[in-house]
Amino acid sequence: MSVGAQTVGRTPGVGATATVKVPATSANLGPGYDCAGLALALTDTLEARLLGDGELEIDVVGEGADSVPKDDSHLVVRSMARGFAEADAHIPGLHLTCHNVIPHGRGLGSSSAAIVGGLVLARELMPDGHRILTAERLVSLATELEGHPDNVAPAVLGGMTIAWTHEAGGRAIRISPNPRLQPVVAIPTEPLATQRARELLPAAVPHADAAANAARAALLVPALTNHLELLHEATHDLLHQDYRRFAYPQSHALVTALRALGIPAMISGAGPTVIAIGVSDTGLDGQAVEAAVVKALAAQGGSATSDFRVEQLAVANDGAVAI
Repeated sequence: MSVGAQTVGRTPGVGATATVKVPATSANLGPGYDCAGLALALTDTLEARLLGDGELEIDVVGEGADSVPKDDSHLVVRSMARGFAEADAHIPGLHLTCHNVIPHGRGLGSSSAAIVGGLVLARELMPDGHRILTAERLVSLATELEGHPDNVAPAVLGGMTIAWTHEAGGRAIRISPNPRLQPVVAIPTEPLATQRARELLPAAVPHADAAANAARAALLVPALTNHLELLHEATHDLLHQDYRRFAYPQSHALVTALRALGIPAMISGAGPTVIAIGVSDTGLDGQAVEAAVVKALAAQGGSATSDFRVEQLAVANDGAVAI
C-alpha cells in the first residue's frame, strides 16, 4: 500500500476527520478455539485526518510507541487502505494518531483492534461508507487481513461472538452475554508472538479429545448466557492450551491453580494473558476472583506476582464505534 497512490473512484477530501474507539478481545475462551470471542472494555482510540497527496504522519501514544512502524506498513494504515479500496478510493494523505492501551502480544487482540479500527476509520471517512462497509463486510475484510475471525468479530460486533470461515470469507454472529459476567485478566509483562504459539500445536489430536472439546465449545453459549452454573465445565479445553504450556509456563500454572478452585479460567487468545470469569452475586464474583488470582500468583513465587498485572475488565457490549 502506498499512501497517495492513484485509484479510480470517489475519495474524501483533504481535512476530513474521524475518531474511533475499538475494544480489546479475548478469543478461544477455553474450548472455543478460533471461533469464540469476547469484547472487553479496554479500548484503543484512533484519530485520522486526511492530508494532501503522499503526506503521511503517524503518532503513537502508549503501547507500541517505540516499536510499531511509522510508515505505510502500519497496520491501521494498511487496514484503512483496504477499506477505501472497497469503494475504489484511496487515502490521499493521512495524519494518524493512535492512543493505544491494549497490550501488544498478550492475547488481547491488539492486532485485531488495529485492523478493525482502520476499517471503521475508512468507513467513517468515505462517502457512503456505512452502505459499503456493513458490519458483515467489516468482519469479512478484517478476517482477510488477520487470517482468522475469532478476534476481529467481537472487535466489530461487541459482546460475545461465534465466528467461522465461509467460502465468501469470515462470518460471525453476536450473542448477548449474561450481564452478571465479571471477567478478570492477569496480563504478563512479557509478550508472546501468536505465530510461536501456533507452531506448538500438533497437526492432529486424538478423536476423543476433539469430540470432548466440541461438546465443551457448544456448551460455551448457554454457559455464558443463561446457564452460568456451567461456566467451569464449559471452559475446559483439550485442544490447544496444554500443547502451548511451554510457551507460557507461569500462565498455564495460573490457569491450573484457578481451575482447581472451581474458577472458570483459561488462556486469552494465543496467550500469555489469563482470563478468569467471575459472576456477580455469588461467592466467586469479580472481586473474589481477582483476589484468588493474586493469591495464586503469590503462591508461584514473588517474581510471578510482579510479572503480571491483574485487573477486572467489564464486557464491552459495543464493538468499534465512531465518536
